[in-house]
Amino acid sequence: MEKLLKTLTRTVTVECYANRYARRALREIESAYREMLREMVEYAVKHKASQSTLHKIFYSRFRERYPWLPTRVIKGAYRDAVRRAKSFRELKKKGRAYTDKPEVRRVTVTYSDPQDWKLGDGVIKLRTHVGWIELHYRNHKQLHRYLYCGWKLSSELKFKLVGRRVVVYLAFAKHFEVEYDPRNAVAVDVNENNVTVALFKSGALAEVYRVETGLGKIVIAYSERRKKIAEGNSTKTREVRKKLRKLRERERKLDILKKATRFIERLVIENKAVVVIGNIGRKAKEKMERGKNAKLRHRIHQWSVSTLIRLLEEKPVHVVKVSEKGSSSTDPFTGARINGYTPLMIRSAVKGVKRVRVVKLMLRVARVNGRALERDVVGAINIGLRYLNPDGSPVALSSTGAHEVRVKLVSPR
Repeated sequence: MEKLLKTLTRTVTVECYANRYARRALREIESAYREMLREMVEYAVKHKASQSTLHKIFYSRFRERYPWLPTRVIKGAYRDAVRRAKSFRELKKKGRAYTDKPEVRRVTVTYSDPQDWKLGDGVIKLRTHVGWIELHYRNHKQLHRYLYCGWKLSSELKFKLVGRRVVVYLAFAKHFEVEYDPRNAVAVDVNENNVTVALFKSGALAEVYRVETGLGKIVIAYSERRKKIAEGNSTKTREVRKKLRKLRERERKLDILKKATRFIERLVIENKAVVVIGNIGRKAKEKMERGKNAKLRHRIHQWSVSTLIRLLEEKPVHVVKVSEKGSSSTDPFTGARINGYTPLMIRSAVKGVKRVRVVKLMLRVARVNGRALERDVVGAINIGLRYLNPDGSPVALSSTGAHEVRVKLVSPR
């Protein structure tokens, strides 16, 4: 057994309400913060300045210009400016920056020191130029869960003004000791309509699960609905934007991915295993999109690999990324090359809450050396092998089991 110390962070969004005097004070701070941020971001991008450099150049200038502003708000602006400048330089390096300098559109004011804010008894107190102001919030289950379940509250607080409301962001951190057996692995292959999971115990293949997400069908359905709503209208009009928001496509897809992540997390913790997943980055996606028509490009772009990786990395499990190149074109049992797959539609009975329903599954099957292989299962097994057997040797089946692998169908709903 090996142990890994992992630190997880969570950000809790709290909607607060304040009187008009408090909102006026916060609006004045936000206006000054925006002006400071514009100057410092432009300088930081041009000179690659650090927080200490920005402090030497801008601190005395801003203290003279805004003598009423809390000192640590200025220091919080240093952090914000350096983060924005770093992000802009990375985007420019990748060729994804479309302006000469970063634009400051949305502003979230940062209080970088806990001396300037307090949390307790349903009230968040902030120090401003008019004294301490109170931001009231209603009962918040998520906030209370992190406050009283061993999570440590960060020293940094952020807020932004949304109409009459004040949205406050509180960060929490917690250290986890992850215990795992390096020979136990849960290999994850993310596909358009399913997530295929291969479980390895002591280096041998034990079980395979197919989690039916249906995300590909959801993407196509929402694409047609958006097209129908926006037909003959501009997507910038208020009515069209309101209808598009009501579709809740992002929330629905994220909910399905979170359920799939919970299933993988339970499997990993029960077997004290390592999560192995294919590393599909933005460049790989862009390469796949080249030469495709608009509909297929949209489906590839909506492929949720990076989101699932992010959700798994936010869990107390050990995640390892491996190359996914050619994982579906090699027989994991013999090492022979698979030349092609044949589509196969099957029906399976699934027991629901009220009744048994029939589910249609589209498989891609190949026959190699008298053995039937399914494309998604092959991909998941080969991803696990690239972690367990870096030399590329074939998979070892359990000596006591039958020489076949049964795939268990799982619904995340």
